[in-house]
Amino acid sequence: MAELIQANWVLLVIAVIIGLIVAWWIFVANRKTSVELESKEDGAQTAKRNQALIDAPPAVARHATVQPKPAATPEVAPVAATPAPAPAPTPAPAPAPAPAAAKADDLTRIKGLGPKLNSQLAEMGITSFAQIAAWDDAEIDRVDAQMGRFQGRIRRDDWVTQARLLAAGDLVAYESQFGRN
Repeated sequence: MAELIQANWVLLVIAVIIGLIVAWWIFVANRKTSVELESKEDGAQTAKRNQALIDAPPAVARHATVQPKPAATPEVAPVAATPAPAPAPTPAPAPAPAPAAAKADDLTRIKGLGPKLNSQLAEMGITSFAQIAAWDDAEIDRVDAQMGRFQGRIRRDDWVTQARLLAAGDLVAYESQFGRN
């Protein structure tokens, strides 16, 4: 190693000098911005950019007093001598419950449907593969319009076909077409 340095010391010195020049050129001479401290003289003007806000009157008075309005006196209605018997209220018929799925499926098994979409669908009342498998184009458009930034994912990831296969329990066909879960 010593023989190599002794034989090529001139080349090593030239390489070090070139390296220092390149480093100086990169780090010092090629600066696009220069930092200069501007000193102000005593009595120089201050910045004017916020002066309009400083001079503007406040939007709300600091100690605004609100006068309370006097309470209205209730008027007394004359009482009838014999009140008429009220008819017995008839209970309104309860609305028929929406057909609910027998059990809630893990919708995140569908490719492209993560936990956020699962919670969005649950808020819409969609909790099973059978519900998604029964969608037609109009239903897909209705649900897709409510998906926010996930719009288009139903058709792009083919949720309906995935849900049909998962609802039928055909895991072999599902894995061959969409891969393992």
